[in-house]
Amino acid sequence: MIYIVNNMAMQKVTIGAALAVVAVMVVTMSALGALMVSRTISNSGNVRAVGVGVYSDSGCTVALSSINWGALDPGGSTTSTVYVKNEGNVAVTLSMTVGNWNPTSASSYLTLTWNRQSYVLTAGVVVQATLTLAVSSSISGITSFSFDITIAGTQ
Repeated sequence: MIYIVNNMAMQKVTIGAALAVVAVMVVTMSALGALMVSRTISNSGNVRAVGVGVYSDSGCTVALSSINWGALDPGGSTTSTVYVKNEGNVAVTLSMTVGNWNPTSASSYLTLTWNRQSYVLTAGVVVQATLTLAVSSSISGITSFSFDITIAGTQ
């Protein structure tokens, strides 16, 4: 392990992660001809479905259990498209919650939203949903994180 010390806290970072950060900085300096500091944030997330199915494809053949958001930059955002199916026999109202942040401080810098909050989904119908993960430009001390997403359908 390599220990990186900043003014907030000491973080454990794997050698691979440290080399990736150095590589990004070298490429950035070479491409721009100037010194620019950038931070890549590794992450992942888990998806739970309650009362509905969540899939990675519109045909609802591949159940979605996790999302890899890829590398994110401070101040940036990324999206993930999922498909939500009402697998019951009555209409449900969709909601999404996020929890189990690791580290817990990540919830202060990361915001997950989607375009289907309070959407009424008829029985047997599939709807495309876009999840957007935004990173605060003031993020500090976080190089990787994880969290759980719960998508629910209630009557």
